[in-house]
Amino acid sequence: MAAMTASARRAGDRLIWMATSRTDERWGHGTVDTACPLDCPDSCSLSVTVKQGKVIAIDGSAVQEVTNGYICGKVRRFDRRIYGDDRLLRPAVRQGPKGRGQFKEVDWDEALDQIATRLTEIRDRWGGEAILPFSYGGSNGLLSQDTSDAALFRRLGASRLARTVCAAATGAAAQALYGKMPGVTPSDYAHSKLIVIWGANPSATGIHLVPFVREAQRNGAMLVVVDPRRTSLAALADLHLPVRPGTDLPVALALHHYLFSHDATDVAFLDHHARGAERLRARAEPWTIGRAAAVAGVDAAALERFAERYATASPAVIRCGWGLERNRNGGSAAMAVLALPAVAGKFGVRGGGYSMSNSSAWPIDAEGWLDTPEPTTRLVNMNHLGRALIEYDTPPIKALFVYNCNPVATMPDQNAVIRGLSRDDLFTIVFDQVRTDTVPYADVVLPATTFLETYDVVKSYGLISLQLARPVIDAVGQARPNVEVFAELAARLGHGDAWPAATEAEALLKVTASMPEAIRGALLERGAADPPIGRTPVQFVDVHPRTPDGKIALFDESLDGETPEGLYVFQDDTATDDYPLALISPATSRTISSTLGELQQGPVAVEMHSADAAERNIADGDTVRIFNEQGEVHCPVSVNDRIRRGTLSLPKGLWRKNTLNGSTANALVPATLTDIGGGACFNDARVQAERVVSALYEGHDVSVTVAAGAPIPRIH
Repeated sequence: MAAMTASARRAGDRLIWMATSRTDERWGHGTVDTACPLDCPDSCSLSVTVKQGKVIAIDGSAVQEVTNGYICGKVRRFDRRIYGDDRLLRPAVRQGPKGRGQFKEVDWDEALDQIATRLTEIRDRWGGEAILPFSYGGSNGLLSQDTSDAALFRRLGASRLARTVCAAATGAAAQALYGKMPGVTPSDYAHSKLIVIWGANPSATGIHLVPFVREAQRNGAMLVVVDPRRTSLAALADLHLPVRPGTDLPVALALHHYLFSHDATDVAFLDHHARGAERLRARAEPWTIGRAAAVAGVDAAALERFAERYATASPAVIRCGWGLERNRNGGSAAMAVLALPAVAGKFGVRGGGYSMSNSSAWPIDAEGWLDTPEPTTRLVNMNHLGRALIEYDTPPIKALFVYNCNPVATMPDQNAVIRGLSRDDLFTIVFDQVRTDTVPYADVVLPATTFLETYDVVKSYGLISLQLARPVIDAVGQARPNVEVFAELAARLGHGDAWPAATEAEALLKVTASMPEAIRGALLERGAADPPIGRTPVQFVDVHPRTPDGKIALFDESLDGETPEGLYVFQDDTATDDYPLALISPATSRTISSTLGELQQGPVAVEMHSADAAERNIADGDTVRIFNEQGEVHCPVSVNDRIRRGTLSLPKGLWRKNTLNGSTANALVPATLTDIGGGACFNDARVQAERVVSALYEGHDVSVTVAAGAPIPRIH
C-alpha cells in the first residue's frame, strides 16, 4: 500500500481531533456528533454518549436541523447490535455442511489468503465473470460501497450487479420524466394545502416528514393517503384510498383523465416545459373514474373527490414512495404519479410539486474517485440471484462476495436463493456485522465495523444533507471497515494500485477530493455541508429538469418499447382461483430492510382482513399456512380491518427465525420484473391461506391443515 502522505496525515489528524472534540482527555468518554448512514430518507444527525469506550446512549442532534434532537427507535437501540450475541467478532471459515452455520475462527491473514487464493483460481479457470459481488443498502455511506470494493471487482473483470431490488422502477421513471430533478423537502410540506402520501409510510420509514404533514393539516391542508393498509397517517387522513396491490397505475391515470377532460391542465406550462402530453392523454383516456375505482377496489366518489381537490388546490405536493413500484405495473405507475404535478401545474411554488429521492441534489458521483473504468462484463439483475446461481453457465457463478446485504432475507424467490447458496462448488464470502440468514451458507465469514466504529460520508436521499460520520468507539472484536478490507484484498490479488488509500482517513480524503471545494471544505471543517441548490429548493424555481432537452418527458418512447404492453398500459392482476390473495411485505418501524432483524425475536403475524379470515374459518391468533406453487410460510395471524380485503401483509425484512417454518414472504415472491427498470415484484405474490393446528402427539410436533369451513380435528 502507498504510504500516507504528510498532507493526508495532517487531514487524518484533524479528523481524529473532530471525532474526539467533545470528549475528555481519555479516549472513549463523552459525547460525539456523527450521522446515520442506514437506508432511510432522513440521514439523522446523532449525538452518541460513550463511557469507558462503550456506547451507552444514542440520541438525535441538531447538526442536521430537521433531525431536531429526535431519532427513530431503530437507531436509538443500535447499541444492541454492536454488543449483541449475534455480532461477528472474528473471521471464520466453514467446517460443516453449507447451511449449518458451523465455523472455525481464524485470523485475518488466513481468511484473506484463502479468499485471494480461491478468487485467483476461479478467475484463472473460469474468467472474472465467474465472480459476482453482491451488495445493496446495508449502508448508504459513500465510503462503505463503491470505493475500494468497486475498484477491486472492476480490476478482476467480475460480473456487474444491477442493484434493482428497490427504487429501480421509480428511479427509471424519475430519470425519464425529470432527469432525477430534486424534489420538495420535508420542511416545505408545512406550506402545502394538499398533501398526497402515495405508496409510503413515513411514520415507519422517514419519521421527520410526519410533523410537517401534521402542521399542514392543522393549517387546513387536506391529507390523502393511497395505500392498501390503514397506516397511522391513513387513519389521520381526510381521504384514504385502500387500493388493491398493483392498481396504482389506473388510479393515477384516472386522475390524468379527470384533469384533461375537465380542462384542469396547465396548458401554458405543458407547452413550454413538457413534451408527450398528448401521448399521455391518449393512454389515460380509457381510465374513467368509475373504471379505475372498480379495478382498484375503491369508492368512485372518493376517487372523484381526490381528483377535484387535486385539480384546484395549491400548493399541492405528492410524496411518491416505493411501495407502488413493487409490482408488474410499478414503473408506469410511478411515471403516472410523478407526471401529475406537471399536468396539473403544481410546480413553481413552495410546498408544490413532488418528492421521492433527492440523491441527485449533490454534484457527487463515484466515478469521480474511481480510477478504474467500469468493464463491459455481464450484468446480473440481483432479483435473479437464485436463477443466476443455479442456471448461469457461460460462465457459471463460482464465487459470490456478499457485503452490505443479506440476500436470503431480502431477495425474491427465497427458496431458489437458498438452493443456489447451498451449492458445494460455490465459494461464498459474507462480510457483515452480525450473523445474518446468509452467513450459514458462507465459506468464509468476515466481521465488519458498524457505522459507529468507522468514518463515512452520509448523503441523504430525502432531506438534502451531507454529513461526516465519525467513529465514536474502537472497533469491537476484530471487525474492520469495508474500505480497508477491500483495499488489502486488492493488494493480495496484485491490484494494490486500483485503490491506493489504505486507511479510512486516506479513503475519506480521496472521496472528498472529487467534490467541489465549498462542499469538501464545509464537510471536513464542520462535519456538514449545504448543496449549491440550497437545502429547500423549489421545483421550477431553484431546480429544473435534467433531461437532455431540459423538458419533462411525459411520454418516453424508449420506455414504451421496453415495457411488455407499452408505457402506461395496465397489466391485469395475476391472481387465480387457486391463489386469490395478494401478499404484500411493507417496511416497518422495527427494521431497515433486514438490518436489525436479529433483534426481533419470536414469530411475526401476517395481517388478514376479518372477512377473508371468516371465509377460511380463521380466528385471530391462529397459526396459518400461506402458500403458492413456490413455497409456504407458517406464522400466526392477526385478524383486523387495517388491511384491505383480499390482501395479506407480512413485514419486509423478516429473518427466517420470525416464522414457524423458516420461510418468509420472499419465499412466495416471483422472480418477475417490473415493467421498466428491472425492479422486484414483491407485491405480485398471489397466495392462498388456511389455518394449521399444531399439537404434541407421541413426542412429535404434528401440523394439520384445516380446509376453509371444516371443523378442527381432535388429536388424541
